[in-house]
Amino acid sequence: MTALRWGILATGGIAHSFTSDLVDNGFTVQAVGSRSQESADAFAAEFGIPTAHPSYEELAADPDVDIIYISTPHPFHAANAALALDAGKHVLIEKPIALNARETREIVELAAEKGLLVLEAMWTRFLPHMVRIREILAAGTLGEVQSLVADHTQKLSDDPAHRINSLELGGGALLDLGIYPVSFAHAVFGAPESIVSSATFKDTGADAQLAVAFTYAGGQVASTFTSSVAKGPNTASLLGSAARIDIDGVWYTGTSFRVVATDGEILESFSSDFVGRGMHFQAAEAQQLVSEGKTASEILSPAESVAIMETLDEIRAQIGLVYPGE
Repeated sequence: MTALRWGILATGGIAHSFTSDLVDNGFTVQAVGSRSQESADAFAAEFGIPTAHPSYEELAADPDVDIIYISTPHPFHAANAALALDAGKHVLIEKPIALNARETREIVELAAEKGLLVLEAMWTRFLPHMVRIREILAAGTLGEVQSLVADHTQKLSDDPAHRINSLELGGGALLDLGIYPVSFAHAVFGAPESIVSSATFKDTGADAQLAVAFTYAGGQVASTFTSSVAKGPNTASLLGSAARIDIDGVWYTGTSFRVVATDGEILESFSSDFVGRGMHFQAAEAQQLVSEGKTASEILSPAESVAIMETLDEIRAQIGLVYPGE
């Protein structure tokens, strides 16, 4: 597998988590780019990164960087991705891949034109327990999979200026938190046939709590709940005609699950054990794809990222959530 030289675009909290996992698991982090030299220098010093750039443009132009991880707020993903792709860099873009489906299509089309990898950093897809769950589903252990239930609920900041509460920064529960169970449902059932959504809002206009029901062409259903104002169990279940999978909290991180037959027999118990948070597994996928000369992942393809954003767009249309500039 080719050892890509990673560039980190932006130095916020998620960039720290991702870079920490890369360094701790032996990946090559070559450079970081920030909007100031001071911020870039501090980030580089923290992680032992050789090169610190005072702008995103200089990072994109760095000849020693092969792939760029984009971790800016959602409204900037499309422009940042275009900058990197135009410079000939592969991209791993923090979820959601863009603010809406239109921007996502533009990113995907540009990457295809350039012959470069584009991968949405929905890190949950690549975790060991999700790999095993896909194997179980493929084996038919659950019988006919009928339904999915998942929540992503956190008690986050109430500060109106915080990113999660700012429409200008793409804030709100749906794009930050709700995308996790929505993406999970897409992975299991594909695009929904119908969507019914309901939400409550903060004074800033950002969505605070959101319940969504999905139905699918094969008769399956899914239910997701998201909140940025209260923390729940953060568990998930897949229900089949022969058995179910119960994923422990926090289901979208490295965790454990059980496969339980309809008579209550535990058919399998699984637990995860790895170094760090687990964000490096998506980096390993990117490196493997580039090594094989591929520009799309079978686990989360660019086309599926577009479809997920179309689902999120429909949810936003139903609840009346519009971001500035759309």
